[in-house]
Amino acid sequence: MRDFHQPGRSAVFASNGMCATSHPLAAKTAIDILERGGNAVDAAIAGAVLLGICEPQMTGIGGDCFALISPAGSDEILALNGSGRAPGKATASDLRAKGLTTVPLDSADAVTIPGAVDAFCHMSEQYGKLGLDVLLAPSIHYAETGVPVAPRVAFDWPTAAACLNDAGKRHFLIDGQPGKTGQLFTALGQADVLRRIARDGRSAFYEGEVAEDMLGALQALGGQHTAEDFAATACTPTTPISGTYKSVDLVEHPPNGQGATAILMLNILKHFDISGMDPFGSRRAHIEAEAAKLAYDARNRLLADPDHTSRLAHMLAPETAAKLAGLINPGRAIPAAAPLTEAIHKDTVYITVVDRDRMAVSLIYSIFHGFGSGIASPKFGILFQNRGAGFSLEPGHPNELAGGKRPMHTIIPGMLRQNGRVTMPFGVMGGAYQPNGHARFVSNIEDFGLPPQEAIDAPRTFSDAGQMNVERGYSEAVRQELADLGHDVRIPEQPIGGAQAILIREDGVLEGGSDPRKDGCALGY
Repeated sequence: MRDFHQPGRSAVFASNGMCATSHPLAAKTAIDILERGGNAVDAAIAGAVLLGICEPQMTGIGGDCFALISPAGSDEILALNGSGRAPGKATASDLRAKGLTTVPLDSADAVTIPGAVDAFCHMSEQYGKLGLDVLLAPSIHYAETGVPVAPRVAFDWPTAAACLNDAGKRHFLIDGQPGKTGQLFTALGQADVLRRIARDGRSAFYEGEVAEDMLGALQALGGQHTAEDFAATACTPTTPISGTYKSVDLVEHPPNGQGATAILMLNILKHFDISGMDPFGSRRAHIEAEAAKLAYDARNRLLADPDHTSRLAHMLAPETAAKLAGLINPGRAIPAAAPLTEAIHKDTVYITVVDRDRMAVSLIYSIFHGFGSGIASPKFGILFQNRGAGFSLEPGHPNELAGGKRPMHTIIPGMLRQNGRVTMPFGVMGGAYQPNGHARFVSNIEDFGLPPQEAIDAPRTFSDAGQMNVERGYSEAVRQELADLGHDVRIPEQPIGGAQAILIREDGVLEGGSDPRKDGCALGY
């Protein structure tokens, strides 16, 4: 139990249904949908789409999503890949011929076809109870009347907005300036698009006037996107992957997501007595950092579009983890494993919902970098993700850019299962940090017995690109000990990631946790 003399956040308990996400209006909207008779899929869609209005720097209908769904009355977990593909005409060789070694972040070449809208329509049709007209109504309302800018959104906005093109500035600035806390942000163009989708379904987005607006913006910047690319967009139902850590199974989305990285990290950590260490001391942080370096190096070399990922079994094999664990020196940091140059960043939203029938949804939704590519369509203000910057330009690499291919994705929804029972949908935002965040969250629970809210609140470290970011929640003594071990220790300007979780307790009560690093909350009824 937390010390009630100290600042903190209590877990939220409810018996009928619950949502945990990064903005209060989205959480409330999800609960409203549940109270109207919708199920967890309905609530997750309604809340997720609204997050694109509440946190426009993080996500939107120009982005992608992934979902894990556990149907009511079942402990089965289904996976849905809602990530978009590169234009059919795209080639890495064209960019290499221009002297490029990476895909430019703010270019049309970085824009993959948005996949989230198709996925939301599919989820609604296959699993939902209420129609899209009901689910999108809250987002249409708030896009027209305005959402007050929340503190964390205002903190992110100025830096993220630097990439916006002229159309982006018109649609995503307020009186020409980044939004400030409490100001109303409206998105009238998006309200129009959402109204069309509510009426006519996915075709209203991927064909006709809306698609023409998107195509015009991209082709004017040299994009190779075609009407056929948009019309052909389709999400892919797939099979989750999993790994065991102590008493729980960690269930992840398969490639092209990076969930296998979290499983590999935990498999490496099994070879160390993590539970015998100080949970917030230097020894644990050091071992975790070394495991991350090794697991992320495997990710960079092996993960790609599922049709091009051939060594997933090797990455998940216990013997692979054992060999990597043997490379870790408890007394000295190893140099960063040779990173490739795929762009990795941190802007994403996550929502989890459990309903009264115990259908559980874990959904993550992103435009990649802050305000994505910065390219917005002129009429409707649809902001494009730059997820194509996750492709490699290295010849022969599994993740090499090619037409119709999905890039390696950083966003990963998660679920925990114990003794065959689905116990907790959860997610950790933060781009590259996400697998490390999943591993730390599971370790906080399994190694140290922390309840979900405390596991989320706990301070974080992340070793990436040769630097070790250590939040201010760690002591100066720990930071010095890590530096003495050879880590290049930094205090990051922004907190590391953000997490949400709902524990489905054995007594049937729902226990929600929400990260104070974000503006959101867990709500139940």
